[in-house]
Amino acid sequence: MAEVELPKEYGYVILTIVLYCIFNIWMAFQVGGARKKYKVFYPILYALESENKDAKLFNCVQRGHQNSLEMMPTFLALMVLGGIRHPLICTALGVLYTIGRYFYFTGYATGDPQKRLGIGRFAFLAIFGLIFATISSGIHFLLA
Repeated sequence: MAEVELPKEYGYVILTIVLYCIFNIWMAFQVGGARKKYKVFYPILYALESENKDAKLFNCVQRGHQNSLEMMPTFLALMVLGGIRHPLICTALGVLYTIGRYFYFTGYATGDPQKRLGIGRFAFLAIFGLIFATISSGIHFLLA
């Protein structure tokens, strides 16, 4: 069995993950505020346009957060695994991902879903970078 010794710089990976968790909490508060503003109460996940004139506005805020939650396990797994071998690269990509997700969320929250794809698309580029870093880590362990 191989032992894994984490480099000192892995601390940056951990802090980047914490940053993303804080960002996720912030998005949850934005959804809570939208619930009050657009009168969409629990347990309703998405508003119906037939019942709420502001349904699209609320649903865009909710969807921006929901999509971030859907991507979170992938992001966390790639950060943790890729960061073992490439902590600084994964940290930079993780920060880029978080910034991209911020613009994805705020663009979506305008009520125009197309606005999520401006700067927000950089989050997906960061994910691909994390995939390559994680593949590199896996190959490294197999060849060690």
